[in-house]
This record gives sequence, structure tokens and C-alpha cells, in this order.
Amino acid sequence: MKSPNFFDELKRRNVYKVAIAYAVIAWLLIQIATQVFPFFDIPNWAVRLVVLLLALGFPVALILAWAFELTPEGIKRTEEVPGSHRPSRRGWIWVVALGAVAAGSLLWFQVSAKKRTTQVQQLSSDTKSVAVLPFENLSENKDNAYFADGMQDEVITRLAKIGELRVISRSSTQRYKTRPSNLGEIARELGVSHLVEGTVQRVGDRVRINVQLIRAANEGHLWAEIYDRNLTDIFAVQSELAIAIAQSLQATLTGAERKAVAEKPTSNLAAYDAYLRGIDFFSRPGETEEHQRKAAESFAEAVRLDPQFAQAWAALAQANASLYFLQFDTSPARKEAARTAAETAARLNPGASETLLAAAYYRY
Repeated sequence: MKSPNFFDELKRRNVYKVAIAYAVIAWLLIQIATQVFPFFDIPNWAVRLVVLLLALGFPVALILAWAFELTPEGIKRTEEVPGSHRPSRRGWIWVVALGAVAAGSLLWFQVSAKKRTTQVQQLSSDTKSVAVLPFENLSENKDNAYFADGMQDEVITRLAKIGELRVISRSSTQRYKTRPSNLGEIARELGVSHLVEGTVQRVGDRVRINVQLIRAANEGHLWAEIYDRNLTDIFAVQSELAIAIAQSLQATLTGAERKAVAEKPTSNLAAYDAYLRGIDFFSRPGETEEHQRKAAESFAEAVRLDPQFAQAWAALAQANASLYFLQFDTSPARKEAARTAAETAARLNPGASETLLAAAYYRY
């Protein structure tokens, strides 16, 4: 077969049209995958899989276009279509329309991505923004990991009481490992200018906490300190740590904020220990029934040991409300337990953010 006849046959069988339409649609799908998948934390291999499947589908589409013809009477084998049959211009209009949609979609994705990048850069330029990464547990007893997690949560809570600071929540930072190597990338993802990382080592009634504040721009240490104290001084350490970080970031604390940061939630260390165990269970990913129930049990133990522990009452209200909301326990007793805990927290410390959050959990 001569080349001109072959190319004429490709044209008659709509192979050109199918190739162009497939390329346009595939290009659009790839653009959507590369722009949207990262937003939903879909792994990169999924994007590569989309590209691979689309590449493998291209020759299949051409073969089908060669073998079959779309006619007003439906899909027929090409041999059954008269040689004089020519596709209408409507098909080409659809191809052009798809190309326009693809180009418009790509432009929208690029503008959106540029806008998100600008927002992240603006946030990163905020010199008083900080994220506290998970603390590493250096204790020989690995069961003490909850204590290190609790320390991270407590530091975040105290820093969040300082109005001039923008502090990232623990739910956003807990997916990062301790002592990560890509600090600059993490800071960009979280939109902060500074990171806090540290280690916690507990031996008996002694605890050693090593904390450092890092400037994300050059990964340089802005401030670092080692606290070697008795467990009875743990609240003083948390307060000193939060104030030191705030001062390093040149944040000004009001008298009320300084008082809130220095607040001692309980004098009962056993109750505080139970509270930290509850925080560990409650914040574990997945929100399983087992973890939610253990969190509620730990918080209940904390308030049993110290009935004046407002922060633990607030956490107990959240845990009970979560058990009810997640359909793990929809009994009237569970709902009543959430209400009682929330009201007790409100009575003990009505203005605390934890108390307001507990009320929100219950009412929601």
C-alpha cells in the first residue's frame, strides 16, 4: 500500500481525530492529577500510575479507531462502512471544545497553584509563626512515649495562649517524624517561619527536656535549652519553655497571657500522668473505638484523682462527645457524661480555650 493511500485511510477511519481527542483528554487528566492529588495528600505513585495507564491506553484507542467506526446507526466495523463515508465537522468541533476546556482548566490550576504558593510564602514570612514537631522519646522505657507526646501537646497549648504568635495545631504536625532532615520543606508545607523540635527523657522522678527553636529559612538554631528537673517542676518547665520561645520570636506577652502560660493545671502528678495518657490515646490517627475509649478512661481517672482538674474535665467532655458522635457509644449515659464533664470544666475554668472547645464538642 502506498503511503498516500495509507494516510487517506487513517483519515477515513478517524484515527487522526481519535489520536488528537485522546491526547487532549489525557493531557487534561494528567494536569488534574498533578495539581489535585497533592492537595489531598495522594501519594506520587498514583500520579505516575495515571500517566502510565493513559500512555498504555493510547495505542489501544488507535487500534479501536482503525477497526470500528462511529456512525449515525451506531458503532460498526470499519469494513461495513461505505468508503465514501466521511465524519461530520461536529466531531472536530468537539475536539476543539475539549482542547479549549483543557487549556482553560490548566490555566485555572496554574493560577490556583500560584495563589496557594503566594499564600504560603506570605505565611512563611511571618516571623512569629511556629510549629512544634513531635518530641523524640529518649527514655529506655518505650512506654514513656506518651509523655513525650504529651509534652509536645502542652507546649503547643501554652504557645497558643500568646496572641502575637501563630501556632500550628498538633493534628497538622503529628504526621512528621522526630528530627526530620527536610526542615525547610516542612516549614513551607505548614506555612511557618520557625520550627520547634526536641527530645524528652524520663527516668523515675527526673525528666530531661532538650528543646531547640529553628529558623526555617536557613535551618539555623535561634534558641536552644536543656531542662533537667524533677517531675514536680514539669509545669514550670513548660511555662519557661513557652516564654523563652515567645521572647526569641520577639512576641510581647500581656499580663493575662503570661499568667495563662504559667498556669498550673493540677498539683496531682498522678492525675497529670493519666491526663497525658489520655491525650496520647485521643490524638492517635484513625480515631478507633479502642483509642477513644482508653482516652475517656484515662481522663476519667485524671479527674477522679483531682476533681479540680479543669483541663482534664474539658478533655473528658471531648472524649465522651467523640465516642457519641463517632457512633461508638450512642447511649444516653455517654451523652450525659459529656454534658456533665463540659459543665464541670465551665464551672472550674469558664474562660479557658479548652473549656470552650469542650462545650463546642458537646453541643456539636
